[in-house]
Amino acid sequence: MSEIKVNKVSPRSGTGVTLGDSGDTITVPSGATLDTSNSTVTLPDNSVTTAKINNEAVTPAKLGYDYNQFRNIIINGDMSIAQRGTSATGLTGSGYNTCDRWRSQISSAGTWSQSQSTEVPSGQGFATSYKWDCTTADASLAAGDSIIFQQRVEAQFLQYLKKGTSNAESLTLSFWVRSNKTGTYIANLYDENNRNISKAYTISAADTWEKKTLTFAGDTSGAFGNDNAIGLYVQFFLAAGSNYTSGTLATSWESYTAANQAVGQVNLADSTSNEWFITGVQLEAGTTASDFEFLPHDVNLQRCQSYYYVFGDRRTSGAFPIIQQHSIGTGITHYLNQMVISVTMKVNMRAVPSIDQTSGTDFFQYYHGTEDNFDSFTGISSNGQAQMIIRNTNQISASIGEVGIVYVNGTDAYTAFDSEL
Repeated sequence: MSEIKVNKVSPRSGTGVTLGDSGDTITVPSGATLDTSNSTVTLPDNSVTTAKINNEAVTPAKLGYDYNQFRNIIINGDMSIAQRGTSATGLTGSGYNTCDRWRSQISSAGTWSQSQSTEVPSGQGFATSYKWDCTTADASLAAGDSIIFQQRVEAQFLQYLKKGTSNAESLTLSFWVRSNKTGTYIANLYDENNRNISKAYTISAADTWEKKTLTFAGDTSGAFGNDNAIGLYVQFFLAAGSNYTSGTLATSWESYTAANQAVGQVNLADSTSNEWFITGVQLEAGTTASDFEFLPHDVNLQRCQSYYYVFGDRRTSGAFPIIQQHSIGTGITHYLNQMVISVTMKVNMRAVPSIDQTSGTDFFQYYHGTEDNFDSFTGISSNGQAQMIIRNTNQISASIGEVGIVYVNGTDAYTAFDSEL
């Protein structure tokens, strides 16, 4: 066998070099490296088999499909679902207001409007964001004042993180954020075991979308329960009094100490000029952030409906939505003139829900040849987590067994089931 030793092979003309002829085998000896980092190598079909590819060479970025669907722990991170409505005003307390799964906690820190906004980072694929707008300022926070924007995550969805073991997974939080108020903000993870960890991020340029990525080490203490209760709070501070800022920021997992939770946090409530936007929120296992996982709208909606399910709503429509065709007193004949409706959902709810509804004069109507208006539903019971029974027991004049249709009648009327965390 002939052997040629050279340091470099260059083309006589052009930029291409051919090694061997058709049918030849080019061998790179074991232990040798063929460096093609600045070149293009063209290989014939079927010349590379899986046996010849190192595991380390196959990375997610090189795969042609989504190798890890539903990797995002956050639901509705693109703020595209807003069953409760697209805006809310005069907010001073806690609750779910606009975009699904996102909860606000305002503790004596100004008055706010919130909305599903179309202000989004350009060219990133997002259509909506969550907007906070300060309408009454609080420039001097008391010690216990705070504002937290959070999502609560079921413990049973977090088992693969192996929290509380020596193999606990790190978590990476990524998101797009924008505000006129520059400075330091705090993101925090708080678990069901009263343990937490915080990371600071900086909004550097006013009124400019910025992408932030924060990595939280895995926690070898405090395993998640395996149930449908809260396992983890994913939290964004927008304001914090000295009760939360007077210590040392908890950049490693530790037992909760309030003073260590939000050290350095700016006060977004200090001016009515202040606003804050966020979208593209993703929390995933590992130490790197992947591209945001966009889900089909129907899939995203169904995930949200496990926690909040609207089944009659006239707030966004001039029509009269039909809640259900039903019969009077069916199966409960000992109640005279009781209207019973069985509502079957498209999803299993997280838990047996409560009913969320508006209540007002003639907000609902039962039509059975004649019209019976009523103000609200007066009871709810469960026939499993995918079927609820609601009723009105005191405003219907009809015969037992009679069939009719229920409408949402009031212009601001709606009915929904609520099993939020």
